[in-house]
Amino acid sequence: MQLPEKIQEIETWITETREALENSDTIFEMPQVVHPLSNGGRPTAMYNNMIYPIVPFAIRGALWYQGESNMGEGMMYHEKMKALIKGWRQVWEQGDFPFYFVQLAPFNYGGDDTARLARLWEAQTATLALPNTGMVVTTDIGNIRDIHPRNKQDVGLRLALWALAKTYGKDDLVHSGPLYKSMEVEGSTIRINFDHVGSGLMSRDEQPLTWFQIAGKDKQFVEAVAEVDGDTVVVSSDSVESPTAVRFGWHQAAEPNLMNKEGLPASSFRTDSW
Repeated sequence: MQLPEKIQEIETWITETREALENSDTIFEMPQVVHPLSNGGRPTAMYNNMIYPIVPFAIRGALWYQGESNMGEGMMYHEKMKALIKGWRQVWEQGDFPFYFVQLAPFNYGGDDTARLARLWEAQTATLALPNTGMVVTTDIGNIRDIHPRNKQDVGLRLALWALAKTYGKDDLVHSGPLYKSMEVEGSTIRINFDHVGSGLMSRDEQPLTWFQIAGKDKQFVEAVAEVDGDTVVVSSDSVESPTAVRFGWHQAAEPNLMNKEGLPASSFRTDSW
């Protein structure tokens, strides 16, 4: 029902209610008014209800943990995050205040497309290109049977590391897990370089590195052997003689064991654009 029709319905109710009061008749409940912007799925609805009222107040930074409802959007989610962050910074008029966010935890969403979550992780990682942003990886503290894992303490601690390092000046603090930087083909292997290696790379459970895949020009990814070599990881497979690409943690249920020695996990990545 359109808003003018709803107003007419309420006016009719008022007239009928006055008559009922005069005649001691039954009074019925007033028709409910549902504002067009009360639906959280409509553009500007949540902003007008939840953000606009607090814009006049000072802000030091923002923490963001969301994305499950955007599953399947891939890099479009990155565009939405850019709009969100730039929009908030614009309305607050306090410059590029810190915006730290949490990468979704692994979860068994089902379906045939097991890489949907990985593409969202990719979009979240791309958002780090915006100034004064930070991202927490949670692939080691999730629950693939619970879309909202209960361990929020470690999430908070990792967000705090970003704030301490980037907002409160503790520059020597390792605040992020390894992030993919570049790759080099070396014969039948591919060497992966990372940012944020901290004091070194390692396996969380002292087992061989997991969730690495490698492919040649045929674009067919197979399970790979991956070994830490200094601040890099060397990836290979006996079935791929001339590799061209690597993927890591490229699955919705991936809980890989690569981390830095400070205990912060590496983020999912792919080197290809296929």
